[in-house]
Amino acid sequence: MTLAIADPVAMPAAARDWRRSLIVLALVAALILAAFHDDLIHLVSIWWTSTTFGHCLFIPPVIAWLVWTRRRELAALEPAAWWPGLAIVAAGGFGWLLGDAGGVAFARQFGLVMMLQGAVVTLLGANVARGLLFPLCYAVFLVPFGEMLEPPLQRVTVAITLPLLHLCGVPAEVDGVLIHAGRYYFEVAEACSGAKFVIAMLAYGVLVANVCFTSWRRRAVFLAVSIVVPVIANGIRAFGTIYAAHLTSVERATGFDHIVYGWLFFGLVMALVMAIGWRWFDRAPDDPAFDPVTLARPVRHRLALLPAAALVLATAGLFAGWSAAIAARTATLPDRIALPDVPGWQRAPLSRRAPWQPYYPGADHYLFGRYMDADGTAVDMAVAVFASQREGKKLAAFGTGVLRENDVWVRVADEPGIAGGSAMRITAPGPVERIVASWYRAGGIVTGEDAIVKLATLKARMVGGDQAAVAIHLSAEGPRARAAIERFLAALGPIDGVADRVTATR
Repeated sequence: MTLAIADPVAMPAAARDWRRSLIVLALVAALILAAFHDDLIHLVSIWWTSTTFGHCLFIPPVIAWLVWTRRRELAALEPAAWWPGLAIVAAGGFGWLLGDAGGVAFARQFGLVMMLQGAVVTLLGANVARGLLFPLCYAVFLVPFGEMLEPPLQRVTVAITLPLLHLCGVPAEVDGVLIHAGRYYFEVAEACSGAKFVIAMLAYGVLVANVCFTSWRRRAVFLAVSIVVPVIANGIRAFGTIYAAHLTSVERATGFDHIVYGWLFFGLVMALVMAIGWRWFDRAPDDPAFDPVTLARPVRHRLALLPAAALVLATAGLFAGWSAAIAARTATLPDRIALPDVPGWQRAPLSRRAPWQPYYPGADHYLFGRYMDADGTAVDMAVAVFASQREGKKLAAFGTGVLRENDVWVRVADEPGIAGGSAMRITAPGPVERIVASWYRAGGIVTGEDAIVKLATLKARMVGGDQAAVAIHLSAEGPRARAAIERFLAALGPIDGVADRVTATR
C-alpha cells in the first residue's frame, strides 16, 4: 500500500500565492472602478431602473457562482502575473476612450468590463485565465446591449399578430407599429417588441449551453431555440392581448397583460425552453468545468505581481487622462441665438391642439417656434446647440431628440428622408399625426443618421476640429405635413448655413 503525504511546505506556499494574487486583484479592480465610477454608476443605474436590462442584476452573482464551481480545479493551477494580459487592458481602455469621445455609452461600459477582464488575465496569468475563460467571457452580459433589436422585433411582432387576428375573424389593419383592430388602436411599442426577453433569454441560453451541454452542435441548437421561442411567444402574447380587448375591453385586456407579461410570461418561456432542451443535456451537474492537467502549461512572459498591478493601473489611467485632455476642447458660442427670419413665413403662436417639442436637456442653447405662411400652413422649428458633446450633453442619446422617454407622442414609422435629413411620423392621442424632419451637424458634417453623428463627434473629439454640434427639427401636422416642410425648407435655405448662423461660425 502506498501512503501519499501532502507536502507541508508546498501547499501553504500555493495557498499564499493565491491569497496574495486575489488580494492584489481585488485592490486593482476597486481602483479601476473608482477611477471610472461615473460609468459604474450609470451601468448599475441601468440595471436597476431599466425593465429591458433588469436581468443584468443577476449576472454578477452568476459569474461568482461559475468561479466558485471551478474552485477545486483552479486551486490546482498556479497564479502567475502575465504581462501580455496588458494588451486586453489597453484594448478595453482604448474602447472606453472611443466611447467617451463619441458619446457611446455601450463602448464606455464594454471598455470598463474589458479592462477588468484584462486585470484578471494579467494578474492571475494565462493558465488561470484559460480555466476562467467562460466566466470572463460571460461578463460581457454585464453591459446593456440590444436596443437595436427593438425596431425589427416590433415588425416581427406585427407580422405574427396580424394573421392570427385575421384567422380569428378580427378585422385588423397595420400602420407602421399601430394596429387598428376592431374598436381600438394598439401600439406595438418598444416595450412590447419582446426585445427585453430575447436579450435576457440570450444571456440565459448561453449560460445553460455551457453548463448543461458539451456538444457544440447541441449548444448552437439550444441557443437558436432560446431566441426563436421568445419571439414567437411574444407575438402570440400580443395577439392574445388584442383579441381579449376585442372580446371585452382594452382596460381589462391590458391590465391582465401587464400581470402576465411582468410576472408569468418570462418564467413560462424559460420553462418551455428548458423542457425542449432537457432530454438532450449531455453534461452531468457534477462534471468538472475543466481539466487542470491539460490547462497547466509552462508559463512564459511572467512578471512580478506588484509591478504587474502597477502596469495595469497605469495602462487604465492613461486613457482616463487622455479623456480629461479631450474634455477640455469646446467651441465658443454666442451668448444669445435667435431663430432665423424665413422669407414668406411669419412667426405664429404655438399649437395648443397638439403641442410637441423635441427634448434636449443638456443643450447650451435651445429654441423653438412656429412659422405660418399666407395660406395658413404652419411649420414648427426647433434648434438645439451644444458647445461640445459629452455624457448628458449629446445630440443622439436615448430619451432625447424627437421623442423623450415615456412621451405622449409615439413613433408610427420612419418616412423617406427630406433633403439629406431623416423623417419620422409620430402620433399622439386625438389622434394627431405629425411628420418630423431632423438634421444634425457634428464635426462639420450634416446628416440625419445617429450613427454618422456619433462617428463625426468621435473624429472631432479625437483629432480636433469643430466641437460645436447642432440639431435642427422641422415638423408639421396633418396629411400635407411633408409638403409643408419641403416648402418651408426651400425658403429657409441650406441646413448647413442655418447651423453656421446659430453657432456664429460664419
